[in-house]
Amino acid sequence: MTLRHDMKRGALMMLGATALFALMSALVKELGSHIPFPELMFFRNAFALPVVLAIGMRRHVTLQTRRLGGHVMRALTGISAMSCSFFALTILPLAEQTALSYTTPIFVIILSIPFLGERPGPHRWAAVLIGFLGIVVIAVGQGAFGSTRALPAGMPDWMMWVALGAAACNGVFSGLTTMLVRQLSDTESSATIVLWQSLLMTGFSLLALPFVWVTPTLSQLVLLLGIGLLGGLAQVLLTEAYASAQVSSLGPYSYTALIWAIVIGWIVWGEAPTLTMLAGAGLIIFAGLYILHREMRRRGR
Repeated sequence: MTLRHDMKRGALMMLGATALFALMSALVKELGSHIPFPELMFFRNAFALPVVLAIGMRRHVTLQTRRLGGHVMRALTGISAMSCSFFALTILPLAEQTALSYTTPIFVIILSIPFLGERPGPHRWAAVLIGFLGIVVIAVGQGAFGSTRALPAGMPDWMMWVALGAAACNGVFSGLTTMLVRQLSDTESSATIVLWQSLLMTGFSLLALPFVWVTPTLSQLVLLLGIGLLGGLAQVLLTEAYASAQVSSLGPYSYTALIWAIVIGWIVWGEAPTLTMLAGAGLIIFAGLYILHREMRRRGR
């Protein structure tokens, strides 16, 4: 399918997707102290599935594929990334978790070596180092190296390390997902990839449900429905954004999620942004934007 380059439409779709993902993350954080994160993942996938199926039926998308193994691997990396993200949300402030999720482009460079046989140059390696410096700065601000930082009641101090590690691993698994999507895109449409992703991730998250189930209250069920619908709509908008304009040109707009995260975290939980968080986020975002800049130069844009 030929790309219809509509930068205005693509930018609006990306801005809408990032706003919805930020709201979804806020709901996950709000419910995280009451409902286990694997259960949150199931409802996120299950309630988003009707939205994705409706879009697929409208476009007459089929599940016919000769690369089922690739779709399974993409769903496994996707569910792993979601696990890390949802767990980190239960412990870290919303803005910090969002900032650490921007490490995906950094890990894409590293993973491109074994997956695509690429040889990153000094500029891209410098961006990787700057991005990792941003992770360390955020970790310092979160008390990972001995300073005091409030944790949820009854949670041991070492869980901060686990949460920071999970947030960073989200970038690793998201990077793997990006690599797999690139490979699948050679023969599969984006709509087919999303449809398989939704079906398989719902099935994978269902497997853990009997071991963690906590019956939600009616108000919690409404919020769980919101998580699924927001996630499904955000995924559709993201797909539409990438179908409207080049990925490299849309990259800067995705960073607006941090603004949403700071505002929501400050208003709802009183999580005022610290200087270390802003500095670390700035380094990570700078690294990501510089990587985009180098990618565009490599492709002669």
